[in-house]
Amino acid sequence: MSSMSEDAPSPLRARAIALLWRTLARLTPRRLWQLARLIGPLILAFSRRERNVTRTNLRHVYPDMPARQQRRLTRDSLTHSSATMLELGFAWMAAPKRVEDSIRAVYGRELLDDARTQGRGVIVLAPHYGNWEVLNFWLSSHFPFTAMYEPPKIDALDPVIRHGRERMGAQLVPTNPRGVASLLKALKRCEAVGILPDQEPSWGSGVFADFFQRPAYTATLLPKLVARTEARVVTGVARRLSDGKGFALHFLAADERVYSSDETLSATGVNASVEDAIALEPAQYQWEYKRFRKTPQQAAKHPDFKRFRIY
Repeated sequence: MSSMSEDAPSPLRARAIALLWRTLARLTPRRLWQLARLIGPLILAFSRRERNVTRTNLRHVYPDMPARQQRRLTRDSLTHSSATMLELGFAWMAAPKRVEDSIRAVYGRELLDDARTQGRGVIVLAPHYGNWEVLNFWLSSHFPFTAMYEPPKIDALDPVIRHGRERMGAQLVPTNPRGVASLLKALKRCEAVGILPDQEPSWGSGVFADFFQRPAYTATLLPKLVARTEARVVTGVARRLSDGKGFALHFLAADERVYSSDETLSATGVNASVEDAIALEPAQYQWEYKRFRKTPQQAAKHPDFKRFRIY
């Protein structure tokens, strides 16, 4: 089949997805959470990939956790991930006042304000926890904010997602050297920038650093930004409140090792900072991501490197 015929359904699919987001945007976070509680068990039962990866990750990061507790955490994690997907339309398309009102508390804002008062930019580490789109909404509503952005696989969805993320003033930049240059300029203007600390980079763009005492290939962008700007680093998450009552934002001081010029030590500090955020409520982390896909043995071209993989 030609690429043209393969791409032909994309605009129709994009319109259907955008319509779904607009429909879900009319619901309250509580109603969306109720839907997630129905969908989460279905994903657990029928989505083998998400179920198995989540279980594998939890088994390795919490080896001492009783099996029953791991099963419950697997279920709860997939429910929270379902809620995040259902809440996309709300974060991107609901009236700004509705989204702002859903944020019931903000903890640690002084970390952002103090850095800017000192004439420094702020790097916000935003792991895949809770609803990071709500976090983006709040940051871009209250600060000059720049974040890297990779277009979706369905090209026709790009303007919809971009508008949703930029509507409160965020500047989105590409995930390439030009984008990095934009982040540096924003930090030198004492603004805030957001980076994903827990997304596995391509080979050559990271180092192996412990994440829950297991080597994880981690990006080395952060120490480069810190070294050239003397920015402060905080971890930011939007934690979902119980029963879908809204969100609480948490800004946590990053592990001091993130400021090291040694890339491995800095990456270890990044991962420790993500661990601190996860500790707020482990079920809200997106455990279905293959965080340990790359291995040191693979990097070293060990002849039997596949034996060391967990996925």
